[in-house]
Amino acid sequence: MTSIVYYFQVHQPYRVKPFPYDAIGSRSDYWDDWLNEDVAKRVAEKCYLPMNRQLLRAVERSDGAFRCSFSVSGTAIRQLAAWAPEALESFRDLADSGAVEFMCETSRHSLAALVDPEEFKAQVGEQRALLKEHLGVEPTAFRNTELITDASVARQVKDLGFEVLLAEGADQLLHGKTAQALYGMGGAEGFPLILRDFQLSDDIGFRFSNQGWEGYPLLAPTFNGWLESLPDERPFVGLFMDYETFGEHQARDTGIFDFMDTMVDLAVGSDKLDFATPTEIVRRDPVVEDLDYPRPISWADEERDVSAWLGNHMQRAAHEAIYKLGPAARASGDPDLLSTWRDFTTSDHVYYMSTKCETDGDVHEYFSPYDSPHDAYLNVMNALEDLRRRLGAD
Repeated sequence: MTSIVYYFQVHQPYRVKPFPYDAIGSRSDYWDDWLNEDVAKRVAEKCYLPMNRQLLRAVERSDGAFRCSFSVSGTAIRQLAAWAPEALESFRDLADSGAVEFMCETSRHSLAALVDPEEFKAQVGEQRALLKEHLGVEPTAFRNTELITDASVARQVKDLGFEVLLAEGADQLLHGKTAQALYGMGGAEGFPLILRDFQLSDDIGFRFSNQGWEGYPLLAPTFNGWLESLPDERPFVGLFMDYETFGEHQARDTGIFDFMDTMVDLAVGSDKLDFATPTEIVRRDPVVEDLDYPRPISWADEERDVSAWLGNHMQRAAHEAIYKLGPAARASGDPDLLSTWRDFTTSDHVYYMSTKCETDGDVHEYFSPYDSPHDAYLNVMNALEDLRRRLGAD
């Protein structure tokens, strides 16, 4: 029996409004709330509400046999609470079902684990509080921003009391090994890792509506047949993707909702497949061996590294400028200024500055609200300079 481990990422950033150089020192309204509200409401209507209803029905008609997991960023929770409370309540309904696990992450979807352990710990604490307040859950599993993982990240997650960490099953990490097994993190006392099967995950998340793909159209019986054909000794398969896949990245008229509904029903009725959450896997299965991470691995782009966020000079300069303000923000004694600075740590801000081309560049441009990476850089750096002056930072 192979367990399907579905994991869905839910995230919305606070996007920065146009902030020209001459605005420095004269205004401090950094966030484009009109755009942020519009996106939150649109995605709630197209994805969160209909898909949450669909998953809840799947749980109910299968008597809890269907199971899945989510990570909802703190910035997404705050936006839904403000602008789409019915969507946030529908996530609470999933949590109350007992069949859906909500994992922890950083409250601001940040890169703090790479450079600022103090801030990482603080944001994890914030996220735990948000999950308790809005969803009534106390998380036991962890998913770092964009699955960015190495031994240092795993040690920090372990020290904070979590039981398991999600990671990308990258080829350069596995060297021919299967992603469908429970591994430990070398350099972090074998802390358990559940890996993403990127081929099968991307068949749904990226290739589903690609008419040029040899697997198009992807039908649920075909996909489930692939899962059922996995060797018997494979204890699970990790299918991790953006939740906005359903209805936003892949529109309803592609058949993505019907595919998911049928796929779940076929798996529930299979004698070779079942469903499990990350914590259920780590409490059930033994670690088979440790993996060594020579550098941070993520689920982004072909490189599966951190170049999506730190791959060029603009990104690295902005990243350095953001975290340089951390000590002053934490010492300010002003919770509003601290919260504002923390929203600048959201990884999307440097992601929009990526200058990658070809396929990965198309993905970056799809998510960016800016006309160019350079525009993103200037806008964020101008807003940061204003915040630096307000903090009195050197």
